[in-house]
Amino acid sequence: MYTLDQVRCFVAVAEHLHFGKAAEALSMTQPPLSRQIQKLERFVGVDLLDRDNKRVTLTAAGEAFLDNAQVLLAMADRAPQDARRIASGQWGRLSIGFTAASGFGILGSLVTAIEENFPGIDLDLHEMVTGEQLENIAEGRIDLGLGRSDTTPSFIDSELLLAERLLLAIPDGHRLHDLDRPLRKDDVTGEPLIMHSATKATSFYDLIIRHFPIDHHMVKHSISQVLTMINLVADNHGLAFVPESASLVSVPGVHFKAFEDLSEEIVELKAMWNVQSKNPALQQVVSLLRS
Repeated sequence: MYTLDQVRCFVAVAEHLHFGKAAEALSMTQPPLSRQIQKLERFVGVDLLDRDNKRVTLTAAGEAFLDNAQVLLAMADRAPQDARRIASGQWGRLSIGFTAASGFGILGSLVTAIEENFPGIDLDLHEMVTGEQLENIAEGRIDLGLGRSDTTPSFIDSELLLAERLLLAIPDGHRLHDLDRPLRKDDVTGEPLIMHSATKATSFYDLIIRHFPIDHHMVKHSISQVLTMINLVADNHGLAFVPESASLVSVPGVHFKAFEDLSEEIVELKAMWNVQSKNPALQQVVSLLRS
């Protein structure tokens, strides 16, 4: 196997086309320089240099080898610094899972903050419901989740990012849109509903049934994506409970109203991660979230 010292010797001669000047640049004498290049050529199996008493030139094989050798040396020189930056969390890759509603609001601000504070961290973004996020965190496929969950496994730590109101999405022409007062919880009794899925959006589903006496015979659709729910409301398929951040989405024919008899800011969005993660970039971002 050839060594980096042999490659450095070859590159020095190739760049100077003179053994004496190359030896001087490397702070060594010519005999050991010549031996290093001879060892390299024996390993490669071809002559990399043509030399005589008057001049040194590169062979065609030497020219090809030089291109790769310069890249190799640059990578070798940069490797220790890269390793230190990755270990410190200044560089690296962070995979983030997020719910659709967080994509409407806080996700953009979080991405901006990470990019400004840690420009060396590359972000991978994946839209998924909270249950999928927890599965992916457990299996190491994502590092950080932005979701809604009241209960998490013991290996998951979390930080509250946002608490917001629960709103009702109402279509054009519906009687509740024309009320001259704020909504009350009993206003939705007997209305067709578009609900969050009990299996795929469990936390939001549990939140709704905790605060409203849902008649499941009036549930027309159970789905997991907020934007789909809002589009169904626009097409007059029912009413939908959504986080306030979803009102940032402008869908023609849909209006959003709050409940006067519902506690303010009951919908929580949390950052979630595996406490056993060894990703230094994650530790830096968690510190940023907590600050």
